[in-house]
Amino acid sequence: MTLTASVVGASGFAGGELLRLLSGHPEFELRQATSREYENRTVGYVHPNLRELDLRFSDPADLESVDALFAATPHGVSMGNVEQYLAAADTLIDLSADFRLGSEAAYDEWYDGHTAPAYLDAATYALPELSRDGLADADIVAAGGCNATATMLALKPLLDAGLLRPSDQVVADLKVGSSEGGAGGGAASSHPERSGVVRPYAPTGHRHEAEIEEQLGLSLSFTVHAVEMVRGAAATCHTFPTGGTAADGGIETPELWSAYRDAYEAEPFVRLVAGGGGVYRYPEPKAVAGTNLAEVGFAADGERVVAFAAIDNVMKGSAGQAVHAANLAFGLEETAGLTQTGLHPVGSP
Repeated sequence: MTLTASVVGASGFAGGELLRLLSGHPEFELRQATSREYENRTVGYVHPNLRELDLRFSDPADLESVDALFAATPHGVSMGNVEQYLAAADTLIDLSADFRLGSEAAYDEWYDGHTAPAYLDAATYALPELSRDGLADADIVAAGGCNATATMLALKPLLDAGLLRPSDQVVADLKVGSSEGGAGGGAASSHPERSGVVRPYAPTGHRHEAEIEEQLGLSLSFTVHAVEMVRGAAATCHTFPTGGTAADGGIETPELWSAYRDAYEAEPFVRLVAGGGGVYRYPEPKAVAGTNLAEVGFAADGERVVAFAAIDNVMKGSAGQAVHAANLAFGLEETAGLTQTGLHPVGSP
């Protein structure tokens, strides 16, 4: 079976990753890559790693009919064009935040409202390791946010095992690379300003908190730091669980191993890294750069459990997650087009 696919917003970092993945995908035929700024330019003009791809950017107003339309556009674009997108495709896979939350009220609280709230019920949130339910029937697939993805993958095993309860205290600290700022970037993302920093840019009220609370039923304190890294998001989650079987109320290490293995042993894109030997003893973005893999792990200290996750934010946190969700939506082998192995050593991941 050959399916057709196009990418809207293909000149950005996530759009470029989608082009890379779809051009090598065994089941998708890449039809269009849209960009108003670079219309008629070759894809390789913007993405030098794709110079051999025989494709030029086209205007997003001239969409061809396809099976899957991937939208890698800034927040607000997809909701403003959703009718056009759905008229052009059987399934819209959106990488922005436009359809991740379940209600208009949530967008009023966390964003600047929603211009197409009637379509929220047609959307299915996509972090496959959390839930695959509904993806096959979804008109709109809303790929999860990168920081939310890392945080939820770290915490999910604790919740599933009943070790962490929704009322327990959780503090999530994220370190993220500059590609999260997008290809447009800005003054804060320029190399001289970014170099050498560990800069908190969302100490409170980060919008990805809304996804986490909605998907996990968990409130948490959430802070994001910009660091000198191109690709990557690393979540360090300090939790104070009240579950577990230890006499003092703490969590014993065997319980943690069981929880994480039960949660992820059947997942093709999650690997458990929890204090083994060698240099990379815990989850590390550098170790998964360029892949759709997530590393998760944990450490316990009395009544505190520190849960870790590391991803490539452009892959597992964006384009790779979208392709994974599309594979499931169209009934394909879920690892199709996503079996890349990472590199070592690498410079900036």
